[in-house]
Amino acid sequence: MATRRQVLQASGALFVSSLTKATAFAQEAYPGSREVHAIAGFAPGSIADVTPRYFSENMRPFLGATIVVENKVGASGNIAITYVAKAKPDGYTILMFPPSGIAAGPSLFKNPGYDPSAFAILGSACRYAVTVSVAANSPHKTLQSLIDAVRAKGANASYGTMTPSGQVAGAMMKNIMKLAVVEVPYRNGAESLNDLNSGALDYAMYDLLFAFSHHLRILAVVSKERMTTAPDIPTMEESGVPGVDVTGWWGAAVPAGVPQPIKDKISSAFLKMAEKPETKKWLNESYYDHWVVGPAEAQAQMIKDIKTWAENVKLANLEPKG
Repeated sequence: MATRRQVLQASGALFVSSLTKATAFAQEAYPGSREVHAIAGFAPGSIADVTPRYFSENMRPFLGATIVVENKVGASGNIAITYVAKAKPDGYTILMFPPSGIAAGPSLFKNPGYDPSAFAILGSACRYAVTVSVAANSPHKTLQSLIDAVRAKGANASYGTMTPSGQVAGAMMKNIMKLAVVEVPYRNGAESLNDLNSGALDYAMYDLLFAFSHHLRILAVVSKERMTTAPDIPTMEESGVPGVDVTGWWGAAVPAGVPQPIKDKISSAFLKMAEKPETKKWLNESYYDHWVVGPAEAQAQMIKDIKTWAENVKLANLEPKG
């Protein structure tokens, strides 16, 4: 039978061993052996889902971790934003999402469930713009031609939207040009195509990739300047609709409380991914404008976008959703 001293010695050795293992695990350099979860805000299959998946897969070698993409779908991406805002600030939950969308929430929702200051923006990869598009067989070759026809139809005219950017841009054009056109919201672009091609919709607010991929006629982009990936498409301003700029941009964000060394590591991996020649090629083929900036500039841009979105929503005369 073991003596009391032997039992105490064995217990002490076990405690020291457990403590050593626990300390080693706690001191394991980030990300260690744990999975990192990238949160996407839109349903699988859309470009808004493909983009965070591309970023996550190509960022993995630089971060040195398995990155698992999770879709938190709903409320125009707001569910994903809120989920990450409330996540443990340890670097294992990353929001792969447009920071411009984080900035939009306080203007689009009465209670978005988060404050933009809850996030640290770790960099950007690209810019994008929605479009005003019509069916390929539409008689309209210019935005002004479309506006004239829509004005003549009054409340019998309609347009489709799928995203917050499209909703705000469409409402801004409607109010600035004093149109009576009716918005028809869709869950995604595919649901609206038959209505557009049949003439049930007069026009729709699609992203560039969707419009080009489905051989639609793009009349204008909703950005301050022409997109480098579609230089022949005029802006709304050039087409006679002043003051409409609803440009978005993709980046990576984490809860603001994540320790700085971990933020730096994630940011470095994301920016290295964004600068890869293969990434630049993919972005170009997806009709994104390559735009890479670091954490400080990205954070400043997000803060600026909060004011811009508030102004745009006011011009659009939209009420925040409940």
